[in-house]
Amino acid sequence: AVVYRLIRDARYAEAVQLLGRELQRSPRSRAGLSLLGYCYYRLQEFALAAECYEQLGQLHPELEQYRLYQAQALYKACLYPEATRVAFLLLDNPAYHSRVLRLQAAIKYSEGDLPGSRSLVEQLLSGEGGEESGGENETDGQVNLGCLLYKEGQYEAACSKFFAALQASGYQPDLSYNLALAYYSSRQYASALKHIAEIIERGIRQHPELGVGMTTEGFDVRSVGNTLVLHQTALVEAFNLKAAIEYQLRNYEVAQETLTDMPPRAEEELDPVTLHNQALMNMDARPTEGFEKLQFLLQQNPFPPETFGNLLLLYCKYEYFDLAADVLAENAHLTYKFLTPYLYEFLDAVITCQTAPEEAFIKLDGLAGMLTEQLRRLTKQVQEARHNRDDEAIKKAVNEYDETMEKYIPVLMAQAKIYWNLENYPMVEKIFRKSVEFCNDHDVWKLNVAHVLFMQENKYKEAIGFYEPIVKKHYDNILNVSAIVLANLCVSYIMTSQNEEAEELMRKIEKEEEQLSYDNPNRKMYHLCIVNLVIGTLYCAKGNYEFGISRVIKSLEPYNKKLGTDTWYYAKRCFLSLLENMSKHMIVIHDSVIQECVQFLGHCELYGTNIPAVIEQPLEEERMHVGKNTVTDESRQLKALIYEIIGWNK
Repeated sequence: AVVYRLIRDARYAEAVQLLGRELQRSPRSRAGLSLLGYCYYRLQEFALAAECYEQLGQLHPELEQYRLYQAQALYKACLYPEATRVAFLLLDNPAYHSRVLRLQAAIKYSEGDLPGSRSLVEQLLSGEGGEESGGENETDGQVNLGCLLYKEGQYEAACSKFFAALQASGYQPDLSYNLALAYYSSRQYASALKHIAEIIERGIRQHPELGVGMTTEGFDVRSVGNTLVLHQTALVEAFNLKAAIEYQLRNYEVAQETLTDMPPRAEEELDPVTLHNQALMNMDARPTEGFEKLQFLLQQNPFPPETFGNLLLLYCKYEYFDLAADVLAENAHLTYKFLTPYLYEFLDAVITCQTAPEEAFIKLDGLAGMLTEQLRRLTKQVQEARHNRDDEAIKKAVNEYDETMEKYIPVLMAQAKIYWNLENYPMVEKIFRKSVEFCNDHDVWKLNVAHVLFMQENKYKEAIGFYEPIVKKHYDNILNVSAIVLANLCVSYIMTSQNEEAEELMRKIEKEEEQLSYDNPNRKMYHLCIVNLVIGTLYCAKGNYEFGISRVIKSLEPYNKKLGTDTWYYAKRCFLSLLENMSKHMIVIHDSVIQECVQFLGHCELYGTNIPAVIEQPLEEERMHVGKNTVTDESRQLKALIYEIIGWNK
């Protein structure tokens, strides 16, 4: 009675402990093993559930239902060959025939054998699976066909199947999620978000106990666990899909918030997809944690198929090329399964860049050539479809063109980076000019063209032509523009004697920062500060240290809001350059400026106690001493150098 009460209240872990003690006394108890298997299944301990049902099958071979339960548990544990073997033994039993066919279809689907799965699904739909397989399960069959079409990349056809099934059966969270996923994969984000919103709204209304949004609001809430109710609401899946859409739309903060909105669970309870998305979407803020999660997922079976490629790309982004090469070499079996030929060739070329840049450039050039041919072919298809007024063909060709462009841009940037690292900016410009045919409307391309023109120091006017449209596009929300873009545009204005434009832009930034500060007084804002720092750096580079250093010092006031790792990086470079030239007796600085410098460094020492001087690489084995890696420590060192150079410490 106690066990049944615990199961009724979904306290499966406690029931398992109690049943374990009972089975020590009566190890062959049918009721005990059956209840234990059920509890393990509910706790998603599928391998342990399968063991219980295997024992029951051996003790009671006349009860074939236990073999079916064993096969289902093995399938859920992703032990597909074992599940297939057990299920095969039940095929001759008419009572279980249709259920076994469904299970076999699911196993083949999970193994990637789509033709085999389709054959079984069609067999069930035709009624060959027995009495249970037709009629009432027509909707299930359509859903299964929709899943197969989705896996085959026929997203529009999959949408039709899921939509028809949803209309026939009425609202079902899992079916609504399937439809949203198919819309997402066909880039119909608005339709996907509509169905996601319905899943979330119904989940909140029907199950307020799941605590949706509580974590985001800052409440300290207990884990709701991986309950059957949570699974049935499809809330976890819906929030993950919503986060993926926001991430694709570059709404990164919204994507992060979406993940914290989902029902609270302990980290060890998180499913692989949530763990993957947490790693990816918090990578900029917590890269070490992100790498740990992705590395952990790679050891699991199964893991989200994107994990392998994303881990390799992130290794390359953070310049851990040796680690990327090792992971590729150690997981050759995953390479063919989870990496497209394009992604493999791209990663291979990027990794090669470190040891043989010339060879890497040739590899990237071959990849770029193949993609440009595809872009030309798709451009022609779009033109022909427009001429024929075929809206469906236009939509398909434009989507393919956009996807190909998203592959081409990283290849182009990887080529350009080879010469950028060599500071051969004219060659970088040449590479970009070759791609103007396809990329002249692409924001990433325009931004990088602007940067390379700016770096050549004699093409500021041309750089303005590329920076200005980027800034004007976001002029009403100018703080959405990267601070370095605004700084480079201001410098370009100054260098082309357009000081009024530079001042107007800086006033606009200042006004927006003041408004934001009024709305959120504790928020740190660095845009205007970085603009002034870059301008100060420019004057220092031109030899006007007194004006440049004064500009740098003023830009960091007030220190509690402006002093940060990035702003300190720009400031200390100017001070180091000043001290180097003073030590060589190449410049003479007024005492008042020296006093100003010492006073400034004193303020940095005071406010920089908890500010890292350098952001360490996430996978660095030898960590810097916590006390040494602070703005405070570096401020003291700079102050000591000033005293030594001007002789104040004698």
